[in-house]
Amino acid sequence: MYLAAAGLLDLSLSFVAEIIAFIAMILVLARWVYPRVMEAAEGRQRAVAEQLTAAEKAREEALQRLKDAEAKLQEARGQASSIIEGANRTAQQLSADARARADEDARRIVENARKEIVAERDRALDSVRSEVAELVVAATEKVVGEALDDKRHHRLIEEAIAEVGGANGRGRR
Repeated sequence: MYLAAAGLLDLSLSFVAEIIAFIAMILVLARWVYPRVMEAAEGRQRAVAEQLTAAEKAREEALQRLKDAEAKLQEARGQASSIIEGANRTAQQLSADARARADEDARRIVENARKEIVAERDRALDSVRSEVAELVVAATEKVVGEALDDKRHHRLIEEAIAEVGGANGRGRR
């Protein structure tokens, strides 16, 4: 009977076989598996590095686009401001022009009205003179009892008009 007590350094054949299998497995792993795992890990590391580089580049491009957009926005605001200022100046100019035209039209209307008033007054005075002259001639013919010749007729009319004009405080115009 083989009942031996196992000690600390008891080597058995199965232990040796396990060590040989372990070493063989490490060799197989080192020869065929480890290089592929390392290659995949390095590929993944390169991909991550490329993605990080691409992300950094995209971030920088985004920042540049943001700066460009802000610059364009500032430029657009400046243009809008100048357009508004130009529109305000144009509106003020149009308002001033319209006011000047309105003032000129008002002045012209007032001047025309004055001319019409003077013309109407002159027509009224001429009408009154004509009626007064006819009344004077008729009254003179009745008083004198005869018709007057043209020369005398005009002289009497002028005298009557002068008297009527002097009585009203106005002279002949």
